[in-house]
Amino acid sequence: MSPEEQARLKIDDKLTQAGWVIQDMKQLNLGAAMGVAVREYRTDTGPADYVLFVNRNAVGVIEAKKDSG
Repeated sequence: MSPEEQARLKIDDKLTQAGWVIQDMKQLNLGAAMGVAVREYRTDTGPADYVLFVNRNAVGVIEAKKDSG
């Protein structure tokens, strides 16, 4: 498993524990839950690793970085 895949699994786990529903752009349904985290969401400056939506409104972005540990 690549470092990127490992990081995604950790982030997905943390988001799920916090109550977020995680979706890929291909299955986008912002009405699926109050809080939806969308992977690889397209922005004006390129894809964000995750964009967080609450009640269909974008409220945050998560950009994963290489672990320096």
